[in-house]
Amino acid sequence: MDRRRRYLDSQPQSKRRALRAGVASRRRARWQDARVVTPLEQLLTAARAAPPRTAATRVVAIDGRSGSGKSTLARALARELDAPLVALEDLYGGWEGLEDGVLLLGSAVLRPLAAGRATSVPRYDWHAAAWGDPWRLAPPEHLIVEGVGAGARSLAPYTSVLVWLELRAAIRRERALARRYGELYAPHWQRWALQEDAFFERERPLERADLVIDAESLDPRALGEHDVTDVS
Repeated sequence: MDRRRRYLDSQPQSKRRALRAGVASRRRARWQDARVVTPLEQLLTAARAAPPRTAATRVVAIDGRSGSGKSTLARALARELDAPLVALEDLYGGWEGLEDGVLLLGSAVLRPLAAGRATSVPRYDWHAAAWGDPWRLAPPEHLIVEGVGAGARSLAPYTSVLVWLELRAAIRRERALARRYGELYAPHWQRWALQEDAFFERERPLERADLVIDAESLDPRALGEHDVTDVS
């Protein structure tokens, strides 16, 4: 260190400035290399790099148990990619509809897009307990699909990136019931959990996921969620 200082002191002032600037620049570069990459950045990199499985659309599927943060991460990813978002909760059609929602996602949304055709995305109204008006979706560059069942094996031929969100059960329940419409969900929590158990035991999306994210590492505010009661 003393030798380096003596060398710097022996140089003209302009060269001393340049040498110090170079050291500072290398330090910044090392800091940037060591910076922790966030889950959203990891997912963005994967989504941009993955090839489309069919036609021209890259489908990013986000699966995990209820309340694990799928919707929050999906909204953030959709904003970053300027991509449309299909939520499976719009396709279930009721509290016994997990399996039906998966089938509908494949037949009504992913299959037409894979053929290069626009489609009408169904939308269930949970308050009215009836189907509402569908919305039109043309084949996009990226499509975000989120919800329990997004990692079904039957959807794998359309999926470019499969993400699994992992979170402890106690936190999941608290988040799910605190979110908007949580009062509708509370009486059906166990009923829905049994469907999840059967689905995940059979389909095993965690084992097939391209990216597994610890949902406790997700900060809703950092993901652009101002209403942290709507974390799901």
